[in-house]
Amino acid sequence: MTTDSIPARATDAPAGAVRKTRKSTPPGGRPLRLFRHPGAGRQHHAGPVAYILLGLAALVSLFPLYWTMVAASTDNTRVTQTPPPFLPGPHLLENLGKAWQDAALGKAMLNSLIVAGVIALSTVLFATLAGFAFAKLRFKGRNVLLMLVIGTMMVPPQLGVVPLFMMMTELGWGQKLPAVIFPTLVSAVGVFFMRQYLSEALPDELVEAGRVDGAHSLRIFWSIVLPIARAPMAVLFMITFVHAWNDFFWPFIVLDMTNPTVPVALTQLSAGYVRDQSLIMAGALLGTLPLLALFIVFGRQIVGGIMQGAVKG
Repeated sequence: MTTDSIPARATDAPAGAVRKTRKSTPPGGRPLRLFRHPGAGRQHHAGPVAYILLGLAALVSLFPLYWTMVAASTDNTRVTQTPPPFLPGPHLLENLGKAWQDAALGKAMLNSLIVAGVIALSTVLFATLAGFAFAKLRFKGRNVLLMLVIGTMMVPPQLGVVPLFMMMTELGWGQKLPAVIFPTLVSAVGVFFMRQYLSEALPDELVEAGRVDGAHSLRIFWSIVLPIARAPMAVLFMITFVHAWNDFFWPFIVLDMTNPTVPVALTQLSAGYVRDQSLIMAGALLGTLPLLALFIVFGRQIVGGIMQGAVKG
């Protein structure tokens, strides 16, 4: 074989030939061109209208909290006047201290912290486990069980109050915190929420790779599912914690004033013949402050986790 029969490489060809090869047309098609959107890579800024609308939405959202502080800082006579006050008064600390003592909010906040924390942690754990099972595991009756779980969301909770109360009494949990915790250890909303997220965010290839490496389902859940599901787990934790902290209906039925949660304890402030609106608002402000602190501390991480999960998805 002679050297003349060896085809020349593209790198040995002249520059014009290389450029011609790059512009070649695919068989039976039109010339390939790479387009770039004119706005790609640019940083977009909102206009003044968007800032005005966002500012109005923030003011509307913060006004109830501001009004609660204003009402808690005045006396009952000034709150009931027309027009009502719109500036804080001088009695805020006095009303807060009185509401703390009259409603025994120290014990109530500790009980609410225990109840909301346990319910939120258990809901996140069990909902993530069930969501992973419904999303990625194949077993008989999976769709039927999922429909049953979703169907429980359509049943009003008031229908199960009487049998649930009788069950808690038989277990000896009347007037105790376990009677509030155990009926709400997991929620159908949380299961459905985690199932929907893991169906899209968790690739089947990762689960199959774990199976090939010899990992069982719990190992896959711990090593693969949990790192991927951190963002929705944080969101579910905060939503569940706030809901359990503010829950009034079931704790009011099963607990008494000797062992209350915060919403149940606040009813003592309106038990008199004449209701002191400023004192009630002071108690409501005290009951809201832990939730505000929780959001201030963890809000940035939760929002950042949501955005990170959205970009990865």
